[in-house]
Amino acid sequence: MTEAEAQQFLETNFAPWVLDLKPRVTAIGPEGASLTIPIGPHLLRTGGILSGQAVTALADTAMVLACGGHAGEMIPVGTVTLDTQFLRPASGEALIARAEVTRAGRSMIFARAELTEAPSGKTVALATATFAR
Repeated sequence: MTEAEAQQFLETNFAPWVLDLKPRVTAIGPEGASLTIPIGPHLLRTGGILSGQAVTALADTAMVLACGGHAGEMIPVGTVTLDTQFLRPASGEALIARAEVTRAGRSMIFARAELTEAPSGKTVALATATFAR
């Protein structure tokens, strides 16, 4: 699976409000997926900090794509649990999510993601999720 194929899947299958984040697939494969969103005024909350909802949506989206990368093709999954730990406020130019599958069974997939801000490279949040196949 290529980044272009994953990007097309994202643009065809995700809700318009997720696409409003302007996610870009930068890596996809058996080891996981990486996505980037630009940090802009439409995603900021009071104090010029990136909204937690945007951070969590990016984490979930990256982990869904990581499930497809792990499987070798995009597969339908539904989020069962999603836990996000916010470590610091996000600012900067972009937010990068790197996600991987930690365990894949027949009916459940477990994944995690690390979200960092660019250009500083500082970790903003960590997330874990469980998906039903």
